[in-house]
Amino acid sequence: MENNETQQEFTEVYEQLKVAVNRTSDWKARLAAVNDLSAWKNQQTIDVLTHRLNNDTVYAVQEAAYRKLQEWGENVQPPVRKEGELVKGLTKILVRIKKSLPADHTYNDFREKLHKMRVDIFDIYEGDKGAEFDQWLEQKWASLSTR
Repeated sequence: MENNETQQEFTEVYEQLKVAVNRTSDWKARLAAVNDLSAWKNQQTIDVLTHRLNNDTVYAVQEAAYRKLQEWGENVQPPVRKEGELVKGLTKILVRIKKSLPADHTYNDFREKLHKMRVDIFDIYEGDKGAEFDQWLEQKWASLSTR
C-alpha cells in the first residue's frame, strides 16, 4: 500500500467486496466485485481472486480473476470452460419444477419458478450462457417430459 489513506480506503471497501465476491446467487455481483478488487494489489486481493479463479461456477468470473492475476504477474493457469451439464442432475431438477406447475403453464411461469426455487442453478447457467440464456432455457423447457 502506498500510504495510510489508501490502506484505510482499502480496508473500508474490502469487507463489502469480499461479501459480494462470494455471493453465490449473483454472478454479476461477483464479477463486479472481482473487477473492483482489481484496483488493489495485495496478498488479500490475490488470495480472493485466486479463489474465484479456481472455484467460481461462472466462467466469466473465473476469466476476469485470471486476467487480473496474470496482469499482476501471478503464476496462474487459465480457467477451463466446463462443457455439458454444469449442475449434476439438471434435467431431473428441471423436470421436477415443470411438473410442479399447472399443465397449461408458460415458459415465463417456468423461468420464474426456477429463479425462485433454484436461484443457484439459474445464476450458474445465466452466467454461463450470457445473452443466449433465455433461448437455451426455453429449449430445455420445451424438451422436458412431464410423464
